[in-house]
Amino acid sequence: MATPPQASPGYSRTITPQMDSLSSKPDQSAMSLSSGAPRFPPPISQQDQIPSPSIKLPTMLSPANGVKTGSSVPHMSTPPGPPVFASPVRPAAVPFRTSPATPQPVAFSSASSLPTSSPPYFSNGSVELQQQLPSAIEEPVPDGKSPCVLFSAHKVLKHKKQANVPSLGFGVLVSPGRDTSPGPQVIQRDPHRCHDCGAYSNLYSNILIGSGQWQCVICGNLNGSEGEYIALSKEELRNFPELLSPLVDFIQTGNKRPSFIPVTDSRTSAPVVLVIDECLDEQHLQYLQSSLHAFVDSLPPTTRIGIILYGRAVSVYDFSEESIASAEVIPGGASPTQEALKALIYGTGISLSPMHASKEVAHLIFSSLRPYKLNVPEASRDRCLGTAVEVALAIIQGPSADFSRGVVKRPGVNSRIIVCAGGPNTYGPGSVPHSYTHPNYPHKEKTAIKWMEHLGHEAHQQNTVIDILCAGTCPVRVPVLQPLAKASGGAFVLHDDFGEAFGMNLQRASARAAGSHGLLEIRCSDDILVTQVVGPGEEAHIENHETFKNDLSLCIRMLSVEETQCFSISMENRHDIKSDFVFFQFAIQYSNVYQADITRVITIRLPTVDSVPEYLQSIEDEVAAVLIAKRTLLGAKSHSDAIDMRTTIDERVKDIALKFGSQVPKSKLRRFPKEISLLPEFLFHLRRGPLLGNIVGHEDERSVLLNLFLNASFDLSLRMVAPRCLMHREGGTFEELPAYDLVMQSDTAVVLDHGTDVFIWLGAELAADEGRSAAAVAACKTLAEELTELRFPAPRILAFKEGSSQARYFVSRLIPAHKDPPYEQEARFPQLRTLTTEQRTKLKSSFIHFDDPSICEWIRSLKVVPPEPI
Repeated sequence: MATPPQASPGYSRTITPQMDSLSSKPDQSAMSLSSGAPRFPPPISQQDQIPSPSIKLPTMLSPANGVKTGSSVPHMSTPPGPPVFASPVRPAAVPFRTSPATPQPVAFSSASSLPTSSPPYFSNGSVELQQQLPSAIEEPVPDGKSPCVLFSAHKVLKHKKQANVPSLGFGVLVSPGRDTSPGPQVIQRDPHRCHDCGAYSNLYSNILIGSGQWQCVICGNLNGSEGEYIALSKEELRNFPELLSPLVDFIQTGNKRPSFIPVTDSRTSAPVVLVIDECLDEQHLQYLQSSLHAFVDSLPPTTRIGIILYGRAVSVYDFSEESIASAEVIPGGASPTQEALKALIYGTGISLSPMHASKEVAHLIFSSLRPYKLNVPEASRDRCLGTAVEVALAIIQGPSADFSRGVVKRPGVNSRIIVCAGGPNTYGPGSVPHSYTHPNYPHKEKTAIKWMEHLGHEAHQQNTVIDILCAGTCPVRVPVLQPLAKASGGAFVLHDDFGEAFGMNLQRASARAAGSHGLLEIRCSDDILVTQVVGPGEEAHIENHETFKNDLSLCIRMLSVEETQCFSISMENRHDIKSDFVFFQFAIQYSNVYQADITRVITIRLPTVDSVPEYLQSIEDEVAAVLIAKRTLLGAKSHSDAIDMRTTIDERVKDIALKFGSQVPKSKLRRFPKEISLLPEFLFHLRRGPLLGNIVGHEDERSVLLNLFLNASFDLSLRMVAPRCLMHREGGTFEELPAYDLVMQSDTAVVLDHGTDVFIWLGAELAADEGRSAAAVAACKTLAEELTELRFPAPRILAFKEGSSQARYFVSRLIPAHKDPPYEQEARFPQLRTLTTEQRTKLKSSFIHFDDPSICEWIRSLKVVPPEPI
């Protein structure tokens, strides 16, 4: 798996954070900043009088704990209704149909058939067995594994009826742009592809070393290699990385390509345009200014930056003026005219400038910003965000834009627009009325959504990603703004304020590596049918019949290619499988940040089995939980939908127990299968947590979380489903424990990582000891920073004491186990055995009674016996 598995309830794990100091004395070297205004404001009061000693940030990353997240959050299927768990199994809705639902025989060309002396046997286009044709490597080839591809099970059931149980399902999580360690094998030539179906040669291909021909694992066709695979022995084939590794990158670079830019310049010279809301009150503006100052200090010297402000008009700042903040002003009530854009782009001003030449000017511009002066409520202030983004796109295009024909040429590098918004778009194109009570509001909102989506698609075509970072207390009308970020391949993030978390996301947004022109191709053995895809892309209709006459691949056009993204792909058996293996190939074509054309090919082989227990043993609980969660959340568009999806989860658990569990002796109850004993806990967290539960109060916040989750990487998705709980121990180490409320022991500090939020809980007894509590909080903060160092969006980190009002955020995300009998508590939370009788009595008395069931009570209410903990 891509990450270490979560600790089971039966054991704990100790973690030591990488800290340079736990001293409460501020580390001066860690706090040094360049001259100017303070780069970050004092943190907004999010603690209840907890000492917060300054500590030097860790210099080492924590790869095992660092979580990489997703960005924009489109999904590619309409929300399905609640699944019906009945036999016979009904086929799932197919958002991207690659072929007819019934198996179709694959045509084989007579010119590329196998030698007549050893004819192959094909069934529905699948290769059964060919002993006469040797594989590339003599010794048995292990089943391919890759951190970019995570299957819900490492084996596939042969029988269709057993395999296609919708309550459990089978699928894979694909992260096209994920970094791998060690890095992939790099090949600087064109790949060999099957002439029939378009699949790529790989380590499972059978090779005729005498002729150099190779056999496709997807369709069985025999293909030539232009003599490249001709070898005297199989050992010579080891010189071809694609025949040795399940993951390879084919790379094409060259200065003859029209968009080629030298590697040293392309990534760091990509323009970043800030589009800033100028309708902010003084308190919000102060925090925003500090975040903006820190942002420009973090940029590489060759990065080109542009600064645009918007209110009732659009102000494009000029970097040619070194001593004053000067800007060109464009009316915001309508889209900018071609004449206005020509005057801006071909004028004497400089709208985009490298940081090494404009840093001081940028600081001067930010310092010159002034708060909103008129006595108008935040939601009623005129903001022409749509016009401002149109202007930003124009200055990124620069003189390359052909205004006379209305044609925009694609720039050579990937660009990014970052919108800093404090309220809704209420003026100009794409705007909505100030008030929801406007008689024509629904129509205007629908029109605005379409306009924003169209603008996002235009940005995507111009190779520009738009991230929208919102903050403050004013509703920003998420349904209107989100399509702009989504269609461009960008991220939409909500913040409480413009303080530290906002500033961190501002920096991480600009630093994200985004590839472009991405295309994901999925090919499987003929036995397997792709039924649903969820992720940051849309169906691509590619006509390859002239090149590959039987290409039945599923093609997805990716809006951007980032290592923090993930596609969730659900699959089914077309029919009973007769072969011993099934093959899956994922090909990702894109241009990376250095403008090199990449084709990443990942080929996986999974064995097939008849035994249900053997299949269950191969299931990865964490991957299966994330796949189920993403399928479920497609139907949770509103709060009422979320309630329905909780019922769906209940039915899912019951059906899994019915189909795969065992009968309890002398009872009608079914026991949940022990092989996947962690799955119910993940699903219980899902139905109680912010994605489906009642923790999140506002529908806008729920909508943003939902879209983030549907697009997020496996690591962040797992944390958003089930929090990770770590208890502080003496000496600065941490013990990983199940996320149960039994962790709230008064003499400890606890870190709870729930993906978009990280909570630090300080027990009352520990808080009373000032010295110990200071060291514990410092260690917890350092660990929280390590856990989230690579995460985008950067989560909120909240600290509070036991019994405080904010502690409810922490308590609501823990499984309530305090009502369970002691033997069940010890079985699922073994750390209790280390407590004295007095400590256990004190812990029991600290809980306040409420009606939420424990996980055991919940499973029993479904007429299912809980699985024994591992």
